[in-house]
Amino acid sequence: MLVLLAGLFVVHIATAIMLFVSTIANVWMVADYADLSVGLWKNCTSGNCDSSLSYGNQDAIKAVQAFMILSIIFSIISLVVFVFQLFTMEKGNRFFLSGSTMLVCWLCILIGVSIYTHHYAHSDVNFTSSSHQGYCFILTWICFCFSFIIGILYMVLRKK
Repeated sequence: MLVLLAGLFVVHIATAIMLFVSTIANVWMVADYADLSVGLWKNCTSGNCDSSLSYGNQDAIKAVQAFMILSIIFSIISLVVFVFQLFTMEKGNRFFLSGSTMLVCWLCILIGVSIYTHHYAHSDVNFTSSSHQGYCFILTWICFCFSFIIGILYMVLRKK
């Protein structure tokens, strides 16, 4: 049980770090024809990320930014609550509070990345020709899976 909790703790920390990286970095979409990438905050050309998004004032991208920041916040809150529950909770109880907080994080990731996928992933808003998803977009979907698994495991596990 101790090994399972330690492994869950490590995966939770890795998920929080990956969420932070995927929200900060500007590689959500990458152009096939040039060294161009687009993130949640800036457009990047040849590593120079000085230009702002052309659709930066749209409500959809602001919603994606907000939900990704909320997912980071809820992931960190869930981690702190888990550590707190680990040391203060009586034996035999479940980690309901940390699990439910992590599932709220999962829901925020789902909403944020779904809005981005619907509005920007395969549209001509980013690039005029073909493009593909960058590592941040893929990393966010991986965090989506990890946060769901962590949330469910927190709800099921008992403190021994």
